Amino acid sequence: MSVKLKKYSHLVSQSDTQPGSQAMLYGAGLTEQDMQQPFVGICSNWYEGNPCNRHLRTLAADIRKSVRQEGLTGLEFNTIGVSDGISNGTEGMRYSLVSREIIADSIEAVMGAHYYDALVTIPGCDKNMPGSVMAMIRLNRPSLMVYGGTIATGHWQGRTLDIVSPFEAHGKKYAGEITAEEVQSIIRHACPGAGACGGMYTANTMSSAIEALGLSLPYSASNPAVGEAKEKECAAIGPAMRLLLEKDLKPLDLLTRESFENALRVVIVLGGSTNAVLHLLAIARTARIPFTLNDIREISRKTPVLGDLKPSGKYHMENVHEVGGLPAVMKYMLSEKLLHGDSLTVTGKTISENLSQLPHLAEGQQVITTVAQPDTSHRPPAHPRRQPCRRRRCRKNHGQGRPALRGHGHRLRQRVRLH
Repeated sequence: MSVKLKKYSHLVSQSDTQPGSQAMLYGAGLTEQDMQQPFVGICSNWYEGNPCNRHLRTLAADIRKSVRQEGLTGLEFNTIGVSDGISNGTEGMRYSLVSREIIADSIEAVMGAHYYDALVTIPGCDKNMPGSVMAMIRLNRPSLMVYGGTIATGHWQGRTLDIVSPFEAHGKKYAGEITAEEVQSIIRHACPGAGACGGMYTANTMSSAIEALGLSLPYSASNPAVGEAKEKECAAIGPAMRLLLEKDLKPLDLLTRESFENALRVVIVLGGSTNAVLHLLAIARTARIPFTLNDIREISRKTPVLGDLKPSGKYHMENVHEVGGLPAVMKYMLSEKLLHGDSLTVTGKTISENLSQLPHLAEGQQVITTVAQPDTSHRPPAHPRRQPCRRRRCRKNHGQGRPALRGHGHRLRQRVRLH
């Protein structure tokens, strides 16, 4: 195997100066053939207690199989995650934003310490994605992200449900519109299985932004968590990683100011979460690409909202998948000159090249409207600089005046301020 493909791992797997490293690797179950092949770290944010993440270990196993079929040595590891849906409204939300940095740090630590040549990340929820991408950028080795995928919608008595439905039901109970028993039925049917919250909440927003950045394969953001589409995506990762290694194509070869503009425009067109501002700024800063709040404001003014998607609209990401997926949305955007088509992606091709052979949005679909008929209900205020938040800081919990975060087993003492 060429040292070019084993740019890092040759030191621990082949060098005469590292006999102890090689003994440990054989002890971990590697064969002579494995030692000759490039090492690909496969990192999932798997943990059992959250629908967004509960299935990621299965995806990681499928990806490892695909990677090994391409003559690469896949080595699985995992990192943490925090469920905003579970911790929201509690002191637990103080751990949410800081988990992004822990995720980035932990992935970087495992990859750097063990000299892996390439990286596949498999995030599922909120801060998982920017944390994974920030690690990919810091390491700057051939890398791509596989989104865990969106959850299916729930159903009860003819109603379509998602994670917001229990909150609405709680309010209706106090308004006397439904009973406590009906609330419990809605709670039990709102999240029917594995996958991230189904509307354009943070997870689906960031997966869409990252696909537009060029760091995921086409359709990754809109493929449901469970089903044939996600299985096919996992099977395609081995060939994709082989190509990235052979071309030595790395995140900083792909990321440009134009790719960040693409990501932001996709978020706006879909009516995505404003948390994207927080994360795109952090990702851009990690990549040392100038991208500011002023840039975001100016691009926002010129970009229409076209998606009729939850939480402000009617549909979910599974409906985007049904009408053509994110690439079909991007293909329409490209035709309307809302994207930079020459931005490079992990396929080794530009966005224009990726989209040229892919289908358009389904005829007659109502999930995405046209530029001629945008959703104007999301128009930004005329003078955003003149409308500052009257509070000193905004939070997702009611933590004002509470003690600083003091976790067990480490010395983190800083106050975590969540926006």
